[in-house]
Formats: sequence, C-alpha cells, structure tokens
Amino acid sequence: MPKKLNIIHITSEVSPFSKTGGLGDVTRSLPKALFRLGHKVSIITPLYGKIIDKKNYNLKLIFKDVNIIIDKENSILVNFWQGQLINGLPVYFIENKEHFSSLKKIYISHRDNIRFLILNIASLKLINLLEQVPDIIHCHDWHTGLIPYFIKNNYRYTKNLQETKTIFTIHNLAFQMSRPWYSVPAEKKDYGRKKLPSFNDPDLLNINFAKRAILSADIINTVSERYREEIMTKKFGQDLHRILKNKEDRLFGIINGIDYNSYNPQKDKGLFRKYNFESYQLKSENKKYLQKKFGLTVDEDLPLFCSTSRIAHQKGFDVILKILPYVLRLDLQMIFMGDGDSDYIKELKRMQKKYPKKMLWLPFQVNSDKETLLYSASDFFILPSYFEPCGINQMIAMRYGAIPIVRGVGGLRDTVDNFSPLTNKGTGFVFKMEDEFAFFGAIARALENYKHKKTWEELIVRAMHKSSSWEIPARKYVELYKKALKIKN
Repeated sequence: MPKKLNIIHITSEVSPFSKTGGLGDVTRSLPKALFRLGHKVSIITPLYGKIIDKKNYNLKLIFKDVNIIIDKENSILVNFWQGQLINGLPVYFIENKEHFSSLKKIYISHRDNIRFLILNIASLKLINLLEQVPDIIHCHDWHTGLIPYFIKNNYRYTKNLQETKTIFTIHNLAFQMSRPWYSVPAEKKDYGRKKLPSFNDPDLLNINFAKRAILSADIINTVSERYREEIMTKKFGQDLHRILKNKEDRLFGIINGIDYNSYNPQKDKGLFRKYNFESYQLKSENKKYLQKKFGLTVDEDLPLFCSTSRIAHQKGFDVILKILPYVLRLDLQMIFMGDGDSDYIKELKRMQKKYPKKMLWLPFQVNSDKETLLYSASDFFILPSYFEPCGINQMIAMRYGAIPIVRGVGGLRDTVDNFSPLTNKGTGFVFKMEDEFAFFGAIARALENYKHKKTWEELIVRAMHKSSSWEIPARKYVELYKKALKIKN
C-alpha cells in the first residue's frame, strides 16, 4: 500500500476564509484533492480579524498568548485558532492584532515583509506545538519563502523538521517581497545568503523572500509547464532567471486545476438558470437576466464579453483600453469585474458612462458572489496577459461555456487550444503578439465564428468538456513530494 504523506500547506490566503485571487483558490482546492487521495493534510494561514469571522467559521482557540521569538532582541505574542476546510482537514490560524487582525486588507505592501516574517516563524512554532513531524511543508508564494531558508539553516523552531522536505510553489514570480523587487537599490539587494536583519532593522524590508526560497527549497515548482520554461529566460524571469536556470533539475511545472464541485453550472446556486453541456442553450436566459439586472440592452443575440481578472498591467489592461473605444462601436457588450489599478478603473468608468447600455465595470470585492453568473451569461472571456503563471479564470470560463480569448503565454497557452475552423478543433482563440492589433484580430476572429451557429455550439460543448479538475494535478503533486523525499541534503 502506498505511503500516506503528512503534508502541511502554508499560505497567506485560503478561500473561503480569505482570498484576493487565484492563490486563495489553489490553497483551498489542492489540499482538498490531496486529502481525498488519502493523505494527512493541514493548512496554516494568518487570521485576518477584519475579514475572517471566527463565529461564522466556528473557529476554536487552541493556544493562547504564545511567545514567538523573532530574534535575540524581539518577540511577539500570538494566538492559534483551529477551523476546518472540510471534515477532517484542519486549518490553523495565526492571530496577532497589530500585524493581522486589525487590518481590513490581506496585503498592505510596505509592511508585508515584517508581517509575513511573523507568518513564517509562527507557523514553525505551531508545528512544534502540535507535535507534528510532517513529510512535506508546502510553501505557497513569496509570503512563505523564508520557511525553506529557516529549515536549511537549523532555525530554533525547526529541530523536529530535520527529515521534512520543502516544496516552494511560485504562483507569480513578479511578486518576491513586500516592495517591487526592481525598486530595491543595487547596494541594498538581498543575495539570499546572509543572516536576516533584526526585526527592527529597516533593511528587513529589502529581504527577498522568493529568492531565499528558491535557493533553499528541496523542490521548486510553478503552476504551469510553460511558465516553468518561461521563468528561466530573461524576459519572464523577473531577475531570478539565472538562479532558476541553475536549479533547473529541481524546477517543475504542474498546471493548476479548478474545483469541479465549486464550479459546476448544473448545481451552481448563483445562476439564474442552471445548465450543463447538453442544455447549454439555457445560457441565454442567464444572459438576459444579467442584462436586465445591470441595465444593459436586453438582447440574447448580442455577443457578451466578460473579464474577471485583477485590473492590472500584467493582465493586459493597457491593451484592452487601447481597443475598447473601437470594440464598443460594434454590436456587442462587455462587462469587467475586478479591482486593481485606479487609473485603469477610472478609464473603464469613463467608457461605461459613454456606453451605459453596452459596457459595465463591477468591483470584485462587492460582487464576487456574481462571478459565476457572469461566466454563465457570457459568450466570451478575455485575458490578454503579458505573462500568466497559470490563470484559473479561463478554466472556470470554459466550464461555464464562455469561450476564452487569450494571449499565448504561460498557463493560458497550456489550457486553451487555439480554434481552427478548418479542423473544427480547439477551445478558444489564442494570439501571440503583445499589441492591440493582435488582440483586436483575435476578437474579430471570435466574432466571425460566433455567427456560424453549428460550429459555435460545438465549440461551447468542447470547451465545457475540457477536463481541468484537480484530480490529475493533485496526483502529480504527490509524485513531486515523493521525489523531494528522495533528495539527500
């Protein structure tokens, strides 16, 4: 019988407790999939007191006023709480009023190195208190990047972890620390080998968590196969491409999945009309409902485009805004749901005012419950990212029969097959060039194929059929964990 592993995930966010994007989805779905494969799984994350309702999630206090030693001169008190993701899968929360509980946001940028240093150290302390000896500590993104470093350097709370292996997952290499990595002066850059500055030293804000994780973790992985290849190049490597190239034998790519129970148009309570790939025609009822609800022209034949990503340069919003005045002259509608860059949002609001029956912007934070309704109503999903480690939204969109129009980078290229009317194969429209002309061309191509009803119906069914569940990725992670366990340090 295969060995059942003890796996601890450490993350800055986990849905449904806390979420700003795809990271929260992954750290909910992957642990569940691993647990269902029979492994012992737990999660450690901060307790954001203004976001996470203890009573609502039935959290229980398990350790109170625990002294966490940061360095020789500094320590803080934390509480540890326990809840569960599903029955038998515990989630442990780290509570500290100043650094987590008093804030209304998960991330506050300028102080996040300090805050997530506490997450790293307190997580190791909690593992001690729980008397656990995990096989694997799975560290998600830069916020947890010091844990592999601590374990490799025999930190005071890692004496019970000498046989434990660390996996560091790069969800987005652009984010390496609390400030943009490129804003750190050359003389202040962290080369990843020196001892950490003290808790009160301003230089702590220059520590590159991601770099230290890459240098220390037993295994590094990215969230798609193509992104693995890309980040070893100067164009996509965010100044860490040389280090990653040197670690190529320990660098792997595993595409994310989506939770088919959470994202199921046949059972989704958030839809006006439920459907599946055999009754996809009912999407038009969701479209009319959404159009009426938000004051758009009610017309089921009008092509409806949606965007549900973070509103940022990475996601291609400069390109979107360049073509938007021309696209909105066509017979179509566009709905943007997302939070982010205030300048981009200001321009979206201006275009909404000019085209009130054709275009809409919805802030994600107050409309997140309508996200799947938007997919179910839309004919197209757009994501012209400059780089995309994986991207989950395009997979959810396909699950709901919204056809993706994406740039062929990273996980977008791995998950969307370019449609060809000659072969009648493919699940979306993929373009390569980083300009508005290529994006506009892909939209024009999509609109032209939309006119051919039989071909379009087959495309919808094919997209909805595409398998993107977590079952296969979870099994690949188990193989990665076993590979890590064989590594001799």
